[in-house]
Amino acid sequence: MKYICTLFFVFIVTSSFNTPFSTTKNSSEKVVYDVVFREGLAGTYEKWKTNKNTVNYYYTYTDRGRGPEFSEELRFNKNGFISSQTVTGVNYLKDSIQEFFKSEKHSATWLNPKGEKKGAFNGDALYFRYDGSPAIYEILARLLMAAEDQKVKLFPIGEVELVENLPITLSNNTEVKLLMVKGLDLNPTYLWMIGNEMVAKISGNLHVIRADLKELRLEMKGIQDAIEDKYLARLIKKLSHTLEDVLIKNVNIFTPQGTILNNQDVLVNGDRITAINRSDDHEIGSEIEVINGQGKTLLPGMFDMHTHNTKFRGMLHVAGGVTSVRDLANNKQLKTLSNQFNTNEIIGPRIVTFGGIIDGDGPYANQRNVVSSVEEGLAEIQEYKELGYQQIKLYSSIRPKWVAPLTKRAHELEMRVSGHIPAFMTATQAINQGYDEIQHMNMVFLNFLSDTIDTRTPLRHTMSAYHGVDLNLKSKEYLDFVELLKTKNIRIDPTVSIFENMFVSVKGEPSPTYVKIIDRLPLLNQRDYYSGGLPKSGEKIARYKGSFNKMLAVVYDLHQKGIEIVPGTDGLPGFLYHRELELYAQAGISASEVLQLATIKSAEMTGVSASYGTIEVGKMADLILVDGNPLEDMSAIRNVEWTMKGGTLFYAKEVYQAMGIKHFK
Repeated sequence: MKYICTLFFVFIVTSSFNTPFSTTKNSSEKVVYDVVFREGLAGTYEKWKTNKNTVNYYYTYTDRGRGPEFSEELRFNKNGFISSQTVTGVNYLKDSIQEFFKSEKHSATWLNPKGEKKGAFNGDALYFRYDGSPAIYEILARLLMAAEDQKVKLFPIGEVELVENLPITLSNNTEVKLLMVKGLDLNPTYLWMIGNEMVAKISGNLHVIRADLKELRLEMKGIQDAIEDKYLARLIKKLSHTLEDVLIKNVNIFTPQGTILNNQDVLVNGDRITAINRSDDHEIGSEIEVINGQGKTLLPGMFDMHTHNTKFRGMLHVAGGVTSVRDLANNKQLKTLSNQFNTNEIIGPRIVTFGGIIDGDGPYANQRNVVSSVEEGLAEIQEYKELGYQQIKLYSSIRPKWVAPLTKRAHELEMRVSGHIPAFMTATQAINQGYDEIQHMNMVFLNFLSDTIDTRTPLRHTMSAYHGVDLNLKSKEYLDFVELLKTKNIRIDPTVSIFENMFVSVKGEPSPTYVKIIDRLPLLNQRDYYSGGLPKSGEKIARYKGSFNKMLAVVYDLHQKGIEIVPGTDGLPGFLYHRELELYAQAGISASEVLQLATIKSAEMTGVSASYGTIEVGKMADLILVDGNPLEDMSAIRNVEWTMKGGTLFYAKEVYQAMGIKHFK
């Protein structure tokens, strides 16, 4: 009876649209949600009503020393739209946040990272904050369910749509609704509702769930996953084009030697390249599909060598011309996702290297495959081997004394070892104890500071950002380290594009990492790239930028000295990969060599060059058609018209449109 009364109260309060509240008899009482990150309780979300039209919110969670903390207050007009809002606190990277929105009569004033502005406002659109609590999603859900056309205008620009409203009865007979919303993000947004209250928001590794329903969270996630799978299965049927015989006519080919061979005809039969000839006017059979490649460049599908794959990220990889990837830390069900990619059950790249992550326990643990002893670590390595993984990635909370026995066991099982450098250890020490590869350029820079830095925390970013500019590439310390890399045949996975965004971007301005594509993205993705990266002011602005430029100098220097550089992202698939390649070219590596790193060199390093990485007769038809010539201008690599993976064709424009992204044309 109490449950029925609660729902009745929800209806009475929310039917007036004054506030999105409440589930308690006393509306001043807090409603508390758990915030779960990577399957660990990481924070809390709370809301409480302070008067008839005002609700306050508090939201925080932690992720290895990072994570947001927001206090928020909202007021509403009679139609349920926000009339005033204040948000204070710190964002994920611990930079201070102060944002407000206030409407009066037919105008509104607002302050966010892009500055303070004023404009006409009639109270019939939803102001969507840059940073803040999950409250905005509950408000949006209520407005969408009430709208006749199931659409809501955003202020000052944008529109979202409710595309699914699914009634679901959970195992304990709780009746809920699962909403699928499009228009905010690259992926659909899923919101769980009871009446007009949001009781859960499950997105990737971050789950927010009302505390009284926490035992049902994994059940709800399973239901949502199944619905997502069906959605993605419908998409691939719509977006994939299977052609038996295809002739790509009069196209310019990127060769294994790193040159361009002009005016070629490339014949593909099924999933194989069967002929390459100089283009002529010979008769073509009516059964062959002809694609005009005149003035365009045909390249092998590219390799992103540092990824963390999900069902939705696969589409971005493929649309961006990436057909093969290394996954360097995921759950142990990754083979299932790989199968879905390989069989075209959902759109995604070929995972050619599976890297299993292991971290030590502690307050900054990665929260995925955490061990509390070296014996547990050895058992994890054995399990990964039995699952068919080829590589082990060690993380920041691994104890330094564990590194040698863990790398020894991995090598005995013919597995490579890479990763972050564990806290209180240097890269030199890690290499001497068995590392084969180092992830992230900041980990290289930390080698020249101290082994007393707790790199489990954000210090691994701020220390390299502040002191990296001082690194002397002619010093004995640096040259000795390079010689160690060469002697031990150590690879470096720089991911410099993520450091450009951290070190160089300025709050309120579009990040230089994403400036070329920011206007093509959905609302929330655009806003992510105005946040300014690491907090910085005064001398830090120049020092951080200088440290990033020094990172590019090291990438060039290592490449010139014969150290293997692998192009990877650890971020937004496709688009960030293009930026990584641009930055290598900006560092001074020739465009030809950059593209070889992205294709044949990566194929060789992952052991698949017999089938992938070059355009040659007999090889698999992993191909991309680019409008322009990236050897003349590396930025042309962004202009992917289509990607062919194993003979299945995906038009980038169609894939991007399905994700709410504008095409480059």
